[in-house]
Amino acid sequence: MTAVVVIAKECLPGRVKTRLSPPFSRSAAARLAAASLDDTLSTVASLRVSRRVLYFDGSQAPAAALASGFEVLPQIGGGLDERLAHLFDVLAEPTLLVGMDTPQLGAPDVAAALASLAHGGDDGVDCWFGPAADGGFWALGMREPRGDLVRGVPMSRGDTGALQRRRLEEAGLAVGMLAVLTDVDTAVEASVAAALAPGSRFAREFRRLTEGRPA
Repeated sequence: MTAVVVIAKECLPGRVKTRLSPPFSRSAAARLAAASLDDTLSTVASLRVSRRVLYFDGSQAPAAALASGFEVLPQIGGGLDERLAHLFDVLAEPTLLVGMDTPQLGAPDVAAALASLAHGGDDGVDCWFGPAADGGFWALGMREPRGDLVRGVPMSRGDTGALQRRRLEEAGLAVGMLAVLTDVDTAVEASVAAALAPGSRFAREFRRLTEGRPA
């Protein structure tokens, strides 16, 4: 039994993707975030896994509407490291966590991790790590979830990914690497993600919002 978890927050103006504003308005940034989350949930819904979870920060009514076929697990309070650690403490089965900020994510991007996690460690890999282009990470998978492997890692920094990977390796775990993906935080990164997945909901919303002005 393998779980895939999408960590997300409610896409309200001024609460999500604040670094997109400017040049986008707060409302436009929220629409881009919502499109990115929709794309991510659609990809995860297509995966052949036994459990899908939306780890959600926000009111439960939007979560239920977004996530048909997903369990909704509310996020706890605290910093991002504490919230991620809580998730890896409460889930017992092999788990792959992905963020909502890579709308270009496709099933092939996580295929190696899911195959490994589903086959009981035959390949000798304990964890899977997906680095983001900005120095963070977009995916973290553990065959045996442990919150202590995340708790205390500084988040939202240029060296977060390196520090998180080091934490795994210093615990004696073999780490498999996934591809580097662009995590959308800025307008430039939004343009890159939209170009990588031109048929995505995110790309369509990006084009609509940037029509008539430079992207």
